[in-house]
Amino acid sequence: MTGFDELEPQTPELVRPYVITKGRGLPDEGQLSLITLVTAAADHQQRPTRLSPEEQSLLELCEAGYLSVAEIAGHTQLPLGVVKILLAALTEGGYLITRPPVQRAPLADRDILEEVLNGLRAKFG
Repeated sequence: MTGFDELEPQTPELVRPYVITKGRGLPDEGQLSLITLVTAAADHQQRPTRLSPEEQSLLELCEAGYLSVAEIAGHTQLPLGVVKILLAALTEGGYLITRPPVQRAPLADRDILEEVLNGLRAKFG
């Protein structure tokens, strides 16, 4: 039997990223990098029902604790850009709390390291 049923894809229907993000653009890299940590705000009981299914699933995922943007994208299997846009919108709405990555520690002064090494050699031989 040859019909149109055989021609339909077996995968779930795809929704274009433009529709999911409602046409919003990517946030600044400083706002949401791959290692920015995200969690749900404490007052998540006041969550409105007007959030999209993708936003609802992101909020549910973030209720478990802090996850990085990269981890969230991996769990949702959405494109990274879409996840960043949705997370930025949820953060602006007060539903999520983000914690930027820790700044890199400054390099130690070479003179101080040599003094420590000389002190250790003098003490322990």
